[in-house]
Amino acid sequence: MAKGVNKVFLLGNVGKDPEIRSTAGGTIVASFSLATADRAKDQQGNWQDKTEWHNLVAFNRTAEIIRDYVKKGTQIFVEGKIQTRSWDDKESGQKKYRTEILVNEMSLLGGGQGRSEGAASGGYSRSNTTSFDQRTPSQPEYADQGITDDDIPF
Repeated sequence: MAKGVNKVFLLGNVGKDPEIRSTAGGTIVASFSLATADRAKDQQGNWQDKTEWHNLVAFNRTAEIIRDYVKKGTQIFVEGKIQTRSWDDKESGQKKYRTEILVNEMSLLGGGQGRSEGAASGGYSRSNTTSFDQRTPSQPEYADQGITDDDIPF
């Protein structure tokens, strides 16, 4: 079977403050939502904005960076891959699915929202764009998250 390609690039705004936790093995995990917007003309010729929500997960050092510098409304650019997890719901016994983006690289965008220039000595760039790389083969278990209109940062 030929090798496939699973690569995602997203540019958007964080929907709510990231959820940070640790696995039993000590791996730090950050989970958060990202809103991307698209604009297209409707049948009457009017421009309509459509927001698409994405569930993102990051591990280890990237999760630490997210914990320290990312909050609701932060604009980021991520590179990652799509993955779908499944589990049996403890209450209903039904099989549940969740599609999410596993973050491999992340760039913080904008004029330093949520981070200080003094952090440059810790491996951060003094420019308005900061990149972080993460490659993690393991996937811990974590609970499902709901997203509502109240989570929209704009």
